[in-house]
Amino acid sequence: MSFAATVVTLYPAMFPGPLGMSLAGRALATGIWSLDTVQLRDFAQDRHRTVDDTPAGGGAGMVLKPDVLARAIDHVRATSPTAPVLAMTPRGAPLTQRRIRMLAQGSGVTVLCGRFEGFDERIFAGRHVEEICVGDVVLSGGEPAALLLLDACIRLLRGVMGAADSGVEESFENGLLEHPQYTRPAEWEGRTVPEVLRSGDHAKIAAWRRQRAEDDTRLRRPDLWDRYCDGRIQPASGARHDD
Repeated sequence: MSFAATVVTLYPAMFPGPLGMSLAGRALATGIWSLDTVQLRDFAQDRHRTVDDTPAGGGAGMVLKPDVLARAIDHVRATSPTAPVLAMTPRGAPLTQRRIRMLAQGSGVTVLCGRFEGFDERIFAGRHVEEICVGDVVLSGGEPAALLLLDACIRLLRGVMGAADSGVEESFENGLLEHPQYTRPAEWEGRTVPEVLRSGDHAKIAAWRRQRAEDDTRLRRPDLWDRYCDGRIQPASGARHDD
């Protein structure tokens, strides 16, 4: 059974977008995953197809209406009852590689793309919607965030990446940033590939890569390093790291 992605959006033409190219595009063409877009305005019940209203209590912008959102969610759940419903919002829990792996192992996802000032808060409890944040930034809408989430899931699906271990030794998979990468030529503008990577000694190479991953994580992402050292990060693959 393929991974089924459903996106509820005011701009269906934004999909598949980049997901129609490269690895994700080939996987879509061969049926490894499927994509369905749902126009939110189709669930408005007035002649103007209104999906938003002014914020309660006043303020700038508009808020997506819970009744319209609920009808859209109910429609999708009628055909995809087991797929988690995710709302892309800066108020959500930070997206992690571990959560991505969990999603990729399921039957698919339904993604709600916010616009304007976001969602009426009541929709999250009223329809058991999970809030997801892809970073400490504000976007014009949830569509770019949805593309990011889906790309991260799709690349992990069986048959998408050529090498079986391509997704294992990467940033966040083991609670660390990935080690630096090099290729030919061995020397470029006076900068050389580290000698250990040219030694052919696989044990030394593995040790160097592990050390660099730890060093770079400690220097570049002290928050990630602290959680790693505290043992609070479980690798996305599911195995515990060794301290």
